[in-house]
Amino acid sequence: MLTLNLLPSTNVTLSKSRAKYPVSPSPFDPNLGSRNQKLRNLCSPALPLTTLSIQNGHLFRCSANTGSRISHPRLGFSKILRHPSGVSSRNTTQILEAASGTPEEVSPDGEIEASKPKVNVKLALIFGLWYFQNIVFNIYNKKVLNIFPYPWLLASFQLFCGSVWMLILWSFKLQPCPKINKSFIIALLGPALFHTIGHISACVSFSKVAVSFTHVIKSAEPVFSVVFSSFLGDTYPLAVWLSILPIVFGCSLAAVTEVSFNLGGLSGAMISNVGFVLRNIFSKRSLQNFKEVDGLNLYGWITIISLLYLFPVAVFVEGSQWVAGYHKALGTIGNPNTFYIWVLLSGIFYHLYNQSSYQALDDISPLTFSVGNTMKRVVVIVATVLVFRNPVRPLNALGSAIAIFGTFLYSQASAKKPKKDAVEKKD
Repeated sequence: MLTLNLLPSTNVTLSKSRAKYPVSPSPFDPNLGSRNQKLRNLCSPALPLTTLSIQNGHLFRCSANTGSRISHPRLGFSKILRHPSGVSSRNTTQILEAASGTPEEVSPDGEIEASKPKVNVKLALIFGLWYFQNIVFNIYNKKVLNIFPYPWLLASFQLFCGSVWMLILWSFKLQPCPKINKSFIIALLGPALFHTIGHISACVSFSKVAVSFTHVIKSAEPVFSVVFSSFLGDTYPLAVWLSILPIVFGCSLAAVTEVSFNLGGLSGAMISNVGFVLRNIFSKRSLQNFKEVDGLNLYGWITIISLLYLFPVAVFVEGSQWVAGYHKALGTIGNPNTFYIWVLLSGIFYHLYNQSSYQALDDISPLTFSVGNTMKRVVVIVATVLVFRNPVRPLNALGSAIAIFGTFLYSQASAKKPKKDAVEKKD
């Protein structure tokens, strides 16, 4: 118990009704000197305490009700002494809040931290925006592919929208432009190549099967991550290996009971998983020396290089069919402006939801991000089933639920692995 005495022989009674401030100035001897000297006497360890005490960083009010506790951390009296007038407005506010019994989180340096409700609101806004953008992308991406089944061109346009978006941010200094050099571009060539493979494969899958089915298969990405990382020398605890079993079982059950099953759609989703897993692995290995580049800028440059990879191949694969397909799409939809808006929305929101995911990862922990990403697939699956009215069999829904739950288990199990490694390194 840390004790403070305001006067050797006089008890101080703290009363809100009698004074404006929690500590009444009336007991102070007017001959003690300046206000700063009074505060120094207040903080002096030589004086015994009778009515004011601090324990475990909390201030206690000891008047008629000595057992009442004010939930407020210890005040930084050294900061008060440094203030020109003796008492700063910030600390005065803290004292008033302490006397009123209002809890407030304060960091060790005396700065008031954001309250938990504000953090929860911010987290809800981050996930809400991320989910909304992802849903809009998946809906309009599928609408375009239903009448214009040329995923190579659409995927190229989406990368083009992302490239233009990043160039605008850099040009108007809305996002700091990273300093790049030849070694940085070379290091990006591998991750950008696998990003291209992952993106175009997912688009091909979307063009052939229901959006919900593609997302169920893409929930198996942790399986490929564990397998490939193990081949490259990483080790995983038994809990991680066990967590991927329900993913495999759920995806298999969903695949054999899918109404819109198509081998091309299944293959596209599986190849997309491989592409994105290899992108993550090679990014971790080849970009170790460029940690000063933040996630958004890194994704921007990967998008630009991916566009250069994809578009020439797209022209070769399906370029000869684009003109005929365009006229057929206009004849199907009737209004050309509607078609243009759908294509534009799919391109813009493809980049926006990826941008939001990188920004979310900067603001939250990897575990929270993994759980949020798992729930994102649930939200997208439910939204697209409602919009496109895809028939869902009971066993198909069960398989999807098992696969998604397995992904959640994997995120929980894999989150414990870094902590274990850190303890081993420390030992």
